[in-house]
Amino acid sequence: MRISINKIILTIILGIATVVPIVAFSPHFASTEFEKMNALETQVLWGIDADNIYDNIKVLSKTPRVAGTAQENKAVAYIKKQFESYGYESEVQSFHFNSYTPPQTLTLSIKGYSQRLQPIAFEYSVNGDISGEIVAAGLGKMEDINKLDLKGKIALIQRGEITFADKISNATAKGAIGVIIYNQESDTINASLGDTTKTSVPAVFLTKEEGDDLISHLKKNPGSIGQLNIKGASFNQNTSHNVIAIKKPVKLNNSTNNIIVIGAHHDSVAGAPGANDDASGTAMTLELARVLRNISSDTEIRFVTFGAEELGLLGSSHYVESLSEDEKNRIVANFNLDMVGSKNAGNLILQTIDGKPNLVTDLSQEASEKLNGEPTPFNQGERSDHVSFAEAGIPAALFIHHPTEEWYHTPQDTIDKISKSKLQDVAEIVGLAILNQIVSENQSSK
Repeated sequence: MRISINKIILTIILGIATVVPIVAFSPHFASTEFEKMNALETQVLWGIDADNIYDNIKVLSKTPRVAGTAQENKAVAYIKKQFESYGYESEVQSFHFNSYTPPQTLTLSIKGYSQRLQPIAFEYSVNGDISGEIVAAGLGKMEDINKLDLKGKIALIQRGEITFADKISNATAKGAIGVIIYNQESDTINASLGDTTKTSVPAVFLTKEEGDDLISHLKKNPGSIGQLNIKGASFNQNTSHNVIAIKKPVKLNNSTNNIIVIGAHHDSVAGAPGANDDASGTAMTLELARVLRNISSDTEIRFVTFGAEELGLLGSSHYVESLSEDEKNRIVANFNLDMVGSKNAGNLILQTIDGKPNLVTDLSQEASEKLNGEPTPFNQGERSDHVSFAEAGIPAALFIHHPTEEWYHTPQDTIDKISKSKLQDVAEIVGLAILNQIVSENQSSK
């Protein structure tokens, strides 16, 4: 487990705080603002324990935690119990969503085409058995679609620039009876339309290699007829949950009434135990709640774990939508922890939806520079729960290691792949960043 230089320096300054904690935290010793700040830093940094985070990951990742299942319910009960063991009152916030059962039958064939295709059904694609001419439709943008005759035909569209749902909507508006979308990169993805309202025609997804080869075939054989059959897909209303614990503020004379939200999603994809994605972020949220519980602050701190992130950020979207306008205006920062502990992932980065800095990146870079000698870099990214906050005008950033590990969204995302040193590093950066903010606000309230 990493022990930062900052920890060692603070321990020396405070008279070996871990050996003589009564001196380090006595009112007499912390008589100046400098000494008080150092004492608080030591309290937070030495309080964070990667073993605690690891142990909670181990419990949470015994089975997959797909939203709306008994396994998710069990995880929710465990998270709630952990919050309460730290002295918090916790709330379970329920919300409904439409769950999707994948098709039992899925075939795609093209007359005169010898290559075997292995299409993937889009999550939320509808059933259908159709036949029609396949027409290449570029990226499926309106400028690509407008010049084409797609009535009664199947549109072949490349991934990129606009959403899958928008591509399908554009094609069906021109009369397409089905859509095939192929990848623009040689990677694997979970192909989802977001919800049940996004398409009225059957749609499937192909790899880049399959799509490129099919485009070549169509150039040589215009008018090729495709047969697409999707059968057995179904939709059901289901329920998922967010778990919320709140650290109430200490009211000072000129309290800011600000709120900080620390969060992670507790659900996983089907078949994946989700140790890193995202039991790691959930367990880190729990540990930060434990460590920060005794830090006096006039800033309210909310610890939230979200359900159904893997189905389209549903839990965080519901949480943000449930906030009053006053609450939204008072939330100054959202720290989103997603995939923060894998041994084989790359380095820590921060991501904002526009790639621009905000209060979260500023605080975190300051903390990481102090702890590790250099600021954590940030870039643009919008594939996790920080998006729900940012779209409501709240400063938000994702903490994630990049590139992701090779077992992302697979059965191999297990506890043995977790790095305690990475857990310790991220938790310290977030803990120190939050501490710096609440101390700054405390001072401004005096």
